[in-house]
Amino acid sequence: MTDGADVVRADASASAGAPEQPRSAIVTWIVTICAGLFFFSFTALGCWQLWRLQWKLDLISRVEQRVHTAAVMPPAQAAWPAVSAASDEYRHVRLQGCFLFRQTVYVKAATELGGGFWMLVPLQQEDGSVVLVNRGFVKQKKDADVRTPQSGSVRYTVTGLLRMSEPGGGFLRNNDPRHGNWFSRDIGAIAQAQQISRVAPFFVDADAAAQQPDATYRALLAGEDPAPAGGLTVISFHNNHLVYALTWYALALMVAGGYYLVFRERCRQLRSSVAKQDGTQGECQHDRQGRKS
Repeated sequence: MTDGADVVRADASASAGAPEQPRSAIVTWIVTICAGLFFFSFTALGCWQLWRLQWKLDLISRVEQRVHTAAVMPPAQAAWPAVSAASDEYRHVRLQGCFLFRQTVYVKAATELGGGFWMLVPLQQEDGSVVLVNRGFVKQKKDADVRTPQSGSVRYTVTGLLRMSEPGGGFLRNNDPRHGNWFSRDIGAIAQAQQISRVAPFFVDADAAAQQPDATYRALLAGEDPAPAGGLTVISFHNNHLVYALTWYALALMVAGGYYLVFRERCRQLRSSVAKQDGTQGECQHDRQGRKS
């Protein structure tokens, strides 16, 4: 009676264990697909970061070359639509014209000299077009007064770096043209607020001591105190793409390693399950033979 009960229990155990194999196979396939998706996604992101790294290195090389070349004339008005950051930003340019001091704009700035403002003054060229020039950094805003040369009375030669417009705002605040509060050098908005026409879509960061007036008016300009500090353009680019690439590749390796451990454990469980089933079947056959005999 006991032998028969043991056989029934063994058969029941074998039949109860049978549905587990299809279910385990489904789980294994799901884990495999997810691991594959994560692995290839992380690998692709790592490759993309390597591409970005090469792009950034090329950009830095181009910018360094532009900055240290001799100053050239800025793009003419006919070429303004084609001006872009990729092809023109940080180009060393040379301007000649008259500052429109009465339309000076001050933009909030944070520099190595502390907090203050960028002093943006429109410069009208001989052809009538206007380029906003960032004359440099000042601690406080300065209203135009009798010591400032009248607009168009002094011809300046300015060298500096061509920069692209900064629309929107900065310092987590939006520009407020109505009240004259500027947090970014948004050329379009500044031109509209100051009612300046024929304005270039870029501005120029003036070099240090590169705003030379005609000799006749040097004495007149001596009253400008304090003079804006030019040449503070920060030419640096965040280049963490190699770190990002290594991070993505490390995640891909972690996924591969984790999947290997799970797969190895699953294989061990399958071998153990097969061994148990073989042992159970052997015992059942032995019990059945014993019953027949």
